[in-house]
Amino acid sequence: MKIKVNGEEKKIELDKDNALLFTALNYMGYKPNTIVVELNNLIINSLKWKEVKLKDGDNLEIVSIVGGG
Repeated sequence: MKIKVNGEEKKIELDKDNALLFTALNYMGYKPNTIVVELNNLIINSLKWKEVKLKDGDNLEIVSIVGGG
């Protein structure tokens, strides 16, 4: 499956039945409690990540939350 992540095309190895947003984020190494995810211009609540299925050509924007002073 090919998707765009932060403007860069990526190929991820997920079958259609297991192409959940949560699974894809884990596959790419993101930690769920430190990011905000936008899928095709809509922010997706982290409680929905295990329900939302990705498809070829989807566009993800992932923003990492960084603490500091």
